Amino acid sequence: MIERVTAQSDPDRISVELSERRTGMSFQRTRMSADRTLMSVIRTALSLISFGFTIFQVFEKMKDANIVTGGHAPRNFGTTLVAIGILMLAIGIIYHVQFMLALRRTRSDMVASGLVHGQSPFPPSFTLVTAIVLLAIGVIAILSMIFRIGPF
Repeated sequence: MIERVTAQSDPDRISVELSERRTGMSFQRTRMSADRTLMSVIRTALSLISFGFTIFQVFEKMKDANIVTGGHAPRNFGTTLVAIGILMLAIGIIYHVQFMLALRRTRSDMVASGLVHGQSPFPPSFTLVTAIVLLAIGVIAILSMIFRIGPF
């Protein structure tokens, strides 16, 4: 009778173990999905910032060479594109940080409850670091455009 109970509980234990591992892996998949979402925000923001900065610089150079007089509308449009890119990137970073903090809290609660193994690492996001660096570059670029100072 004891062997029979042990035999029945062994598959149950294996099933619970597999379920815990699957749930733990789902957290990793969700984390990677959040990184991919931030990467798409980075890609779009980078396009807006670089295109806006290029438009601004082209019309500045044309104005300096006396090819175009005035030219405030294209320069303003370029500045606006850079500002939109910076705003989009800032919102994406904030959303990513909030989402990851909530995901880490949920995972910690589940580990504490014994529902998930806490053995797999949950590293910081390299994508987030890249987004923050790009945000700093964008801010420097727009300050350079508005105040005509800086490296650009």
